[in-house]
Amino acid sequence: MRSKEIEKILPFVQKPARYTGGEPGSVVKDKSDVDVRFGFCFPDLYEIGMSHLGMKILYGLLNEMPGVWCERCFAPDLDMENIMREKNIPLFALESGDALDAFDFIGFTLQYEMSYTNVLHMLSLAGIPLKSADRKGLNNIVIVGGPCVCNPEPIADFVDVVCLGEGEELLPEVVELYRDCKNSGDSKDTFLQKASAIEGVYIPAFYDVAYHDDGTLKAVLPKYDFVPKTVKKRVVADLDNMYFPQSFVVPFVQAVHDRATAEVFRGCIRGCRFCQAGFIYRPIREKSAAVIKAQSEALCRNTGYEELSLCSLSTSDYSEIEPLLNDLISTCEEKKVNLSLPSLRVDNFSDNLAEKLARVRRSGLTFAPEAGTQRLRDAINKNVTEEELMNTCRKAFEGGWSLVKLYFMMGLPTETDEDVAGISALADKVVDLFYSIPDKPKGKAVSINVSCASFIPKPFTPFQWEAANDSETLERKKEVLLSANHSKRVSISYNNSTDTLIEAVLAKGSRRLCDVLLKAYENGCKFDSWDEHFNFEGWMKAFEACGVDPKFFANRRIPFDEVLPWDHIDYSVRKEYLMRENIKAHESKTSPNCRQQCAACGADKLSGGVCHARSKA
Repeated sequence: MRSKEIEKILPFVQKPARYTGGEPGSVVKDKSDVDVRFGFCFPDLYEIGMSHLGMKILYGLLNEMPGVWCERCFAPDLDMENIMREKNIPLFALESGDALDAFDFIGFTLQYEMSYTNVLHMLSLAGIPLKSADRKGLNNIVIVGGPCVCNPEPIADFVDVVCLGEGEELLPEVVELYRDCKNSGDSKDTFLQKASAIEGVYIPAFYDVAYHDDGTLKAVLPKYDFVPKTVKKRVVADLDNMYFPQSFVVPFVQAVHDRATAEVFRGCIRGCRFCQAGFIYRPIREKSAAVIKAQSEALCRNTGYEELSLCSLSTSDYSEIEPLLNDLISTCEEKKVNLSLPSLRVDNFSDNLAEKLARVRRSGLTFAPEAGTQRLRDAINKNVTEEELMNTCRKAFEGGWSLVKLYFMMGLPTETDEDVAGISALADKVVDLFYSIPDKPKGKAVSINVSCASFIPKPFTPFQWEAANDSETLERKKEVLLSANHSKRVSISYNNSTDTLIEAVLAKGSRRLCDVLLKAYENGCKFDSWDEHFNFEGWMKAFEACGVDPKFFANRRIPFDEVLPWDHIDYSVRKEYLMRENIKAHESKTSPNCRQQCAACGADKLSGGVCHARSKA
């Protein structure tokens, strides 16, 4: 099945195993038995995409459907791309080696806004027209999902179908509808009309956009009577009975997160005001400990992985975390499997949890205070005190850890220089704490790694109306941060202030950005999330050519009464609730978490009233 042309060029590229397919767990089907072919594309390198749990879930789900074959495709690195273009080899799927334009669906998962140019890049490499309007037939349907599609307007011209919310039930319905339309000889437009009736499906081509003279949005309205005015996201209510794979494709090239991953629950009880995931994945739904244990054991048994990660937005908030760990730890010790909890909260890292983790895990611990002062932590509703952080670090040090990673954000709403300097001061205090503990790890020096990301306002959060700091302000704040660091045991890293501008624009932008995105790609922009490839000049020329001021989207506070580009999309969290939380942020007032008091955010309205956090409140 593998094209001889592809085989010939593999010796001339780095990491040829990125492009060979044939990994353990990959699915190969007889094409004569296949009605629908789905190319699942991750718009980044193989190592990044193979770490993504959502891709693994949907790959297994689609391949269990009779007559449906889902194959994987990733963005080739530059060396491979150059040879492919030189040899006129189109972008291909890994399982069959067939060119991507042979597929019914071209599906992209959009995990971060800086991957948008890679969507165009991969379509171009495949020889597929970039704009939806230029793809006429009932084939090469470009379908997208993932967290970024809560505001799909900046890519609206390039996609046919947008899947809002969770895909485990939604995607099979779309595929089955397509199969029926294909068998009936229906047109692309007929398929899209029928698809628009499925809950969670948004068809951008069926909506008109109007603007005021000042460039602000006037309205996004349906073109046709059969199109809903507001499109609701799709939610899976019962995670215990939801599809989850028994095995993963095990990559030949080490992935960024090369391990078995078990999902614990969806949503988050905390309500941190900057965190998009904490709002768009509501309502909170938990899996039972028995289901998690069974799925974890199956994954480790079938993949051979020696590390198991429990995945959620805040794993230590799982209501059955200690009984779950009791069961898993005995299994992990017996099978020599390392257990990882990557999402831990400072305020519920108990002695029991520290003791349990110490039995199977000796790598660094990661916590996210997010802000350097209590006033700012209250403003963002982090609900973590300095005392709780110090107590947690003490437990970690006494439990044998000497490496702690601390995540912060810079440029948060209401932030002052004092807040920025507080980041370094807090890290210094953690270093001093280590050396004050008699039972600290013997013969080890402490290492505190501070990672400081730039705040970017995101849709469907209380901060969606806020402005991002401009590049000059962020650069000045970095100097404040570094000058406040007085310990050699603290290392500080931060992201590029110029790509913060582009990400903020793409996060909050309207359809006016579609032309900018196309022009940026034509200017050579791709792999924008990689510092070595990021082409800021190409983006600035694209904005200038299209007459769009990036600061209009990124660095402007939006009034509450302005129409937002995503107002016609319903992610189940009430706008009035988000406004109320924004006002409380500017007053540095906190809100209780969902288990302490239900905030009536509205998140359960799309799932038949299911909200595990509310039921436990």
